[in-house]
Formats: sequence, structure tokens, C-alpha cells
Amino acid sequence: MNSSSNVSTLVPTGMSLLNDHVRNHGTAFTLEQRRADHLEGLLPHSVETLSRQAERVLKNLEAEPTDLARYLSLIALSDQNETLFYFVVMSDPAHFIPILYDPTIADACLAYGHIYRRPRGMYISRDMKGRMAEVLRNWPIRDVRIICVSTGGRILGLGDIGANGMGIPIGKLQLYTACAGVPPDCLLPVLFDIGTTNASLRADPLYLGMREAPPSEQALDELVEEFVQAVQTVFPQCLIHFEDWKGTDAMRILKRYADKVLCHNDDIQGTGSIVLAGLTTALQILEAPLADQRIMFLGAGSAAIGIANLIVSAMQAKGLSKTDALSRIQMFDTQGLVVKSRAGLAPQKAGFAHDAPATERFDPASIQSESPQIVAALETFKPTILIGVSTKGGAFTREVVKEMSRLNRRPIIFSLSNPTTKAECNAEDAYTWSGGTALYAAGVQFPDVTVGGKTFHPGQANNFYIYPAIGLATFAARPKLLNDACFIVAAQAMADQVDSDLRDAGRLFPTQSNILETEVTTATRVAEFMFDSGLAQATRPADIRAWIEGMLYRPSYAN
Repeated sequence: MNSSSNVSTLVPTGMSLLNDHVRNHGTAFTLEQRRADHLEGLLPHSVETLSRQAERVLKNLEAEPTDLARYLSLIALSDQNETLFYFVVMSDPAHFIPILYDPTIADACLAYGHIYRRPRGMYISRDMKGRMAEVLRNWPIRDVRIICVSTGGRILGLGDIGANGMGIPIGKLQLYTACAGVPPDCLLPVLFDIGTTNASLRADPLYLGMREAPPSEQALDELVEEFVQAVQTVFPQCLIHFEDWKGTDAMRILKRYADKVLCHNDDIQGTGSIVLAGLTTALQILEAPLADQRIMFLGAGSAAIGIANLIVSAMQAKGLSKTDALSRIQMFDTQGLVVKSRAGLAPQKAGFAHDAPATERFDPASIQSESPQIVAALETFKPTILIGVSTKGGAFTREVVKEMSRLNRRPIIFSLSNPTTKAECNAEDAYTWSGGTALYAAGVQFPDVTVGGKTFHPGQANNFYIYPAIGLATFAARPKLLNDACFIVAAQAMADQVDSDLRDAGRLFPTQSNILETEVTTATRVAEFMFDSGLAQATRPADIRAWIEGMLYRPSYAN
């Protein structure tokens, strides 16, 4: 499928055609096309193939000094020639995903106002209240099927960066296409500009967003309600993908809309799904059941709550009661253990609060070499799994890893905060301090590590394994809603693709080199579930996989 199917039928010619990033073929226009479309004299003589064009792009990218420079070059390419951009990226996804997204996207977002080149997507600001549907109609594409919308309120581990966060919806949607073949013309990145708490950004003369503090919770909810309803009106078949909202806003908004409109929050449900996938693989290696595990989280924000809730649902599916499942999860945040006696305990944490004495506060700024509060909590709870979603770089110290190794023959340690500087521990430390026994994954891709003559391949528990597949299944099956079961099915499908050879090598996730095949397999399983459970609104085909494969975007000048 080529993305030109969802744009105006009025075909540009001449320079207008060369400036149309969807229809532009550049030097690949044939001599006949050049004559017919008034391109003669506007291009060099040679007629090149898409592969030859990609060869030039790759050589130029290799010459760039940094990944941020490569990111800027790729974004410029997507602005000029979308087909060539996706052909390059999809030719080597393992290489380009870290450049287009995490970790490079963190640097791109921090500098977004300074590296801005041209508008991409839509900016819906709070001063458009009462007119959001009217503004959304300014988008030239009528059949938008997925919107990724962010306030920039909690970007990676960078905090509130307001309108600078637009790089996230852009990058997320590019991976829908690059990883899962979702046609790019049906994707719309949106920055929901409500202002920012970041005073330094508000003072930056090149900052592009509203220079105001965010509104009250009630005012924000009114804005979100108008936006959600405007999407239902203007793009009635659209999935709303909420991304990188402030944690309390993210959880409240998902709870409000999850059973009302087609939506999901990737930071909550997508993160939960990819972690569940990695845990499933790790437990297959250990030949241990999920229902027997004890899981401690460092961090109790929206990501931790989302992961924990999905694990609870998965444990219940394995036969545990909800009470028993909750008892097997403990959370540790800056105030210490999450306990029932804590004053002012946030409602979303209450279900995970244990009936235990309050502990000493954890001051991440004072991390030295031991993290004694965390070690003491480990000694008491005796977890089999340790998950870091704290954004506190280095919080899993040598003593923490050694205590996990003392408690478990093969400790499962997931250090999920990103970018790289925010990781609770890096791969080398995890493997070295555990004597090579840890089953480890991080939110970013760390290089292979050799300990005691054995090479370990750290996994990357990144949501790009999950949300593009969910998006592809949604694009195809057109479900009424998404529920947690969809994300549990996706997690199991992803884990099932880690074969015994990969598990023997310590890998917890499929390789990224064949990510399209992986995502299509997962999307097929999710779509099957959507049909089986009555969520899907499309007509069920005889062969779901072949049906989905027929919808994939494949970069080509053929059409």
C-alpha cells in the first residue's frame, strides 16, 4: 500500500511535485514522467533506482559526526521524499531505530525549538478552546486512523518540556510505519500545548510553545474532553494514542476514556505489555511460573502502575486472586515503601500499598555506593524480579544487584528508565555484579557485554515492539475499544517469537533486524483476539495474516 491513496487527487507538477514529500521521486522520475509532469530541466540527467538513491543517503549519513546530526538529516529526508526515507529506515531498522527514536530523540527534544525546520503534524493549544474540531479540519488528510498526542509533560526522563515534546509524537508515528508497515498517510502527530512548568523554556526566546503554566486539573480535563470529542467528529475511526503526559494526568485521562473511545496510553499499557513480554521470556528461561514471582518496583509513577496492573491481570489469568496478585508486588518510591499508613497516599498507588511499617525516605540525590534503603527493602520482601522505572540513574548499585543475586539463582533485573543517563544500572554493571547470572533488560539498547568469557546480549524493553503492532491490528480490525487483554495478547505473542536459540543466548526479546515480520506476527494474534472477543468491527477474513499483509505500506515508486 502506498501512502498517496489518502491525499488529494489533484496531482502537482513541476516544482510543486518535487516539493511534495509524498509524491516526490526525485532522481527516480523516469524520462516519460519528467516530460509529462513538466520536470524536464529540473533534475539531473540520470534516472536512478530507489536502491541507488538509498546508497547515496547512507553514505551521507555515515559522514555525519553524531547521531543527532543523522537524525536531522533523516527528518530532512522525510520532508523531501517520504518513500526514500522509509526505504532507508526499513532497510536496517536495528540501526535506525536508536537514531530516529530513543536515545537520540531525547537530544532532539531538548533542542527542538532550536533545530525546528518546518511544521510537522498539528499544534492544538488551549487558546483554541471551543474551536478544536474546526482546527482539526485544517489537516489535509480526511481518513486519519491514529493520532499520537502529547502535552510534553513527561518526556522520557526529561520531565516537562512542553512544546519541545513534539519530537515524540513525530518519532512514535514514524515507528508505526517503519516497524509495522502502518501507512503513514493515516497517522497524525499532535502536540497538545497546555503550557509548561519549565521556567527556563518559557524564558527561551526560541521556545515555540505557550509561555504559561499549565491550567488546573479541572480546566485541563475540559480541554481534553473537547479534544477527544473533536477527534470523534472529525476522524471518527481514529485511535487516540496518549503519549508522555504528566503521570497523574495520564492515569486519570486513560481511566476516563478507556471504555468510552478507541484509545490507549503507551506509557501505561504499552510499557506494561513489553515488560510482561520480557518477563514471560525470562520465566521461560527459568522454567518458573509468573504466579510464583515477587516483584519490586523502584518508582511508583504511571509507568510502574501500568506495568503492575497488567502483571496483576496476567497473574489473575493464571489463576491467582486479585488480592494474592497485588500482594506479590511491592513499590518503593522517594518516600520509601508504598505502605497503607502513608499520609496522602495517591489513589492509584493504594492498591499496591502493603500493611507494613513506613520506611526511611529514599533520596536519589544521595546515591553513593550502597543504596541501603533499597537493599533493606529487598532483604525484607525477597523479590525475584526488580524493575526500575524511577528515572534515577545509578539507583541499582553494586549492593542492590548483589543482594538480588544472593536472593535468586538468576535475578531478573529490568532497568527501564531512559535516556541512557537515567538507567538504574547499565548492562555491564548488571552482568558483572551478578557474576553473569542476571536476566537483564533496559529501556535503551546497551552493547553486548562479556563476563568470564561469556558474551551477554542485553534486551531492550522498548515499547516499539508493542504499540506499532497494536496500531496495525487496530488499523486492520477497526475495534470499538482497546482493553488490557489486547496488550496481554501482544505480550505473549512477542514472547512466543523468542525461540530457544535466542533464549539460550540470554535474549529476552526478538532481534530488531526483522522487526516488520515480528510486528506483523504480533498484530495478527491481536487482530484474531479482537475478532474472537467481539471488539473488531471489520469483516473477519478467512486468512487474517494475509489480509493484514495486504494492507502494509511498503516503500516503492511503483504506484
